[in-house]
Amino acid sequence: MPVVGKRFREALVWAAELHEDQTRKGGNIPYVGHLLGVSAIVLEHGGNEDQAIAALLHDALEDQAHKMSAGEIRARFGDTVERIVEACTDGDPQEQLDRNKAKWRMRKEKYIAAISTKPPEAIIVSMADKLYNARAILEDYRAIGEPVWSRFTTGRDGTLWYYTALVAAFEAFGHDRLWGELSRTVSELKNLVNAV
Repeated sequence: MPVVGKRFREALVWAAELHEDQTRKGGNIPYVGHLLGVSAIVLEHGGNEDQAIAALLHDALEDQAHKMSAGEIRARFGDTVERIVEACTDGDPQEQLDRNKAKWRMRKEKYIAAISTKPPEAIIVSMADKLYNARAILEDYRAIGEPVWSRFTTGRDGTLWYYTALVAAFEAFGHDRLWGELSRTVSELKNLVNAV
């Protein structure tokens, strides 16, 4: 039996449809590239089909809830996928657009505090998402330097605080290879920033 099959293919098509008009921060990169990358990281680190599907859909409730009905993730892909997606959701679409620094900080503190209570099957998806994002920030910082921070609500200091706190919060969950890669990526970014 394949690790990923028909359900995964259906999720891939739906994720591409949900996010077809969305691009990544600071550019014209189709958002589906992020979803594919997170799902790939999950599979490369031993995730199962439910986790790979949840990785494809992990931002659906944050960014595209208006394109789906209540409970549609569960109806299409089951309770486990819905539970993982909900655990990975960081606010609603309106909160995502809010550039208020104090509200951003409160939302991120809430997300970090909730890591210890997330369903175990959600940790790999959440960590893969953060690793993908940290790698993207590192790559963009190498390419354009300090202007990269203008993409983020709290700039350099808030972004580096958040990723440092995520590394600490995820450390207790095992996934040594994945956590190690996240930790190394964040450390490399911080060292590069501090060297300037």
